[in-house]
Amino acid sequence: MISYWEKQSFLSFDVAIIGAGITGLSAAISLKEKQPNLSVAVFERGILPSGASTKNAGFACIGSAGEILSDLSTIDTEKALQLVQLRLEGLQLLRNRLGDKNIRYRENGSFELLNKNELDVLDKIEYLNNLLKPITKKQTYSIQKEEAVNNLGLNKNYFKAIVQNNCEGELHTGEMMKSLYLFAIQKGVQVFTGCNVQQIESKNNTISFSVSNPVHQNDFKFSARKIIAATNAFTNSIFPNAEVKPGRGLAVVTKPISNLKLKGIFHFDEGFYYFREIDNRILFGGGRNLDFEGETTTEFGINSIILNDLLHKLKNDILPENNFEIDLYWSGIMAFGKDKFPHFKWLEKNIFGVYKMGGMGVAIGSKAGEIAAQEIINSLT
Repeated sequence: MISYWEKQSFLSFDVAIIGAGITGLSAAISLKEKQPNLSVAVFERGILPSGASTKNAGFACIGSAGEILSDLSTIDTEKALQLVQLRLEGLQLLRNRLGDKNIRYRENGSFELLNKNELDVLDKIEYLNNLLKPITKKQTYSIQKEEAVNNLGLNKNYFKAIVQNNCEGELHTGEMMKSLYLFAIQKGVQVFTGCNVQQIESKNNTISFSVSNPVHQNDFKFSARKIIAATNAFTNSIFPNAEVKPGRGLAVVTKPISNLKLKGIFHFDEGFYYFREIDNRILFGGGRNLDFEGETTTEFGINSIILNDLLHKLKNDILPENNFEIDLYWSGIMAFGKDKFPHFKWLEKNIFGVYKMGGMGVAIGSKAGEIAAQEIINSLT
């Protein structure tokens, strides 16, 4: 049963956003910044965001040298540069909006670790710096001295060289998402969690949808003029015509380690592996490339092959000089496709999709949300 007050204040909006991750909340904030009088609500099926927004490693990154070179081998130069620009603008928007202190943003260094088979990357650093300087306005990459591997306590028999990225940093994923949520609320956005959106129907320029109500064993019916689907890897489950593939990622974090030498964020193997220091611990994730088929899933879980690989690399290559214990491990679901560009597309007449962050949601999400918000505003005028 719905009260008069509920019907008046909670069930109808100008814009409804499905998904309360980085992109969805950012879209909501951008809508309220651009058009404060719009009524905006965000619906999240989980108690917390259900994909990777609260499960990522907290890398504020635009791409390692190896990643950019890989991009240049699969897409044309102009598109590769557009992708870097999108990441850079997204990170700047996130930082400006929330403040570095609130998201615990730090620049302790960002480093790509190269093995003996990847040393040709060093020969292309000058080329990449010249290519990226119009975007980053600085020397993006610099080669570290040979003794840097030893100084960090890494396995010098495996890692042979280090390239520093001078445009990247790190943040606290939990504090970032909490700040984003609170910022959205302050802007007047209504956020509903534990709401699995179903039965979306369009009629006379109004979209209706249902959310199950466990208290009264019936559905709440909501309506909106426009919908933004910011559901990333889960978009296909609502809109089957969306072209996206899920990609599960695994992460582990150690208990605090005494005399830890490592500071900053680290990537290797073209970004398929990544680790960082956080609260005197090491957070290490990746390995999806060991089993692409098995990790193309929206099911949360632990792939034992990948977990064992992470533990082996942690012991032998990353922390060969330290004893450590694992405290936690978890998985998150990312979204991928033919290239690394996000999808911005009208899925139906009044439903706009913004998804497929390509494992770069922290960097891209804020800007992607802003782009989606502008599309909606343009369609309302």
